[in-house]
Amino acid sequence: MPIPEDVTGDEIDKDVRQELQSLPKTLAEDVARNLVMVARLIDEDPEGAYGYSKVALRLASRVAAVREAAGFAAYANQKYSEALAEFRAARRMTGSAELWPVMADCERGLGRPEKALDMAGAPEVHKLDKAGQVEMRLVAAGARRDMDQLDAAIVTLQSSELASNSIQPWTARLRYAYADALLAVGREDEAREWFAKAVEADRDGSTDASDRLAEMDGVEFVDALDEHEGEGDSADAKTADADAPEVPEAKAAEAEADDSADDDLVDDEGDDEGDTEGDEKRDEQRDKD
Repeated sequence: MPIPEDVTGDEIDKDVRQELQSLPKTLAEDVARNLVMVARLIDEDPEGAYGYSKVALRLASRVAAVREAAGFAAYANQKYSEALAEFRAARRMTGSAELWPVMADCERGLGRPEKALDMAGAPEVHKLDKAGQVEMRLVAAGARRDMDQLDAAIVTLQSSELASNSIQPWTARLRYAYADALLAVGREDEAREWFAKAVEADRDGSTDASDRLAEMDGVEFVDALDEHEGEGDSADAKTADADAPEVPEAKAAEAEADDSADDDLVDDEGDDEGDTEGDEKRDEQRDKD
């Protein structure tokens, strides 16, 4: 797959670069450039990212960072079975529990929420950092909702991280999930409050909390561009009416009016001829007398 010339491979994380040092230099550069493309495209063009990940995987399947990148690319394309296999391979290579939450989410994607809940209670969770533990909580709450255990999902999300006023990278998503769970059970006032809190914490637009809040408040957004286009259409219609040729019905009506006028003119001429003939007879009668 083509790679832009401005992509050198030096853009990757230093830890990944260090992993690639086990490869020949030229091969390492090729793998690095493909990994950069995966990172660039995974949000906006998941399919493209997946393609580059397959190239990197073909070149260096024994590198944990490559297996991890391939897993995330497959995950972004909802290829959960493939993603889970790659994440497991990366975990075997590194021994790290970092991928545990996303592995559990793959189980959800495969329709196995019970397995995801089992993973949420596994010892590996205690090895996660704070961000990983919050992510695991989100996955567990999602699994509860998959199983229609809505109240349990709410309880799962209730934590010190949710109650904290400090803004962390996970805060917006945690508040959003809590608001959405409250809304699912009909607790609309509380849901609105937590959507508003999610908006406060969502500095990079990672959620659509502002849209959900506006929807609850009954705010309807109108696209100004569409409105102007509508006005233009109306003006075009008026211009078209003004420039339109006469329709056959109008012409027929006009012709009928002209014919009527001609008939009146003929009748008038006939009357004049009748009057002249009468005058001549009267003159002849006077001469006889």
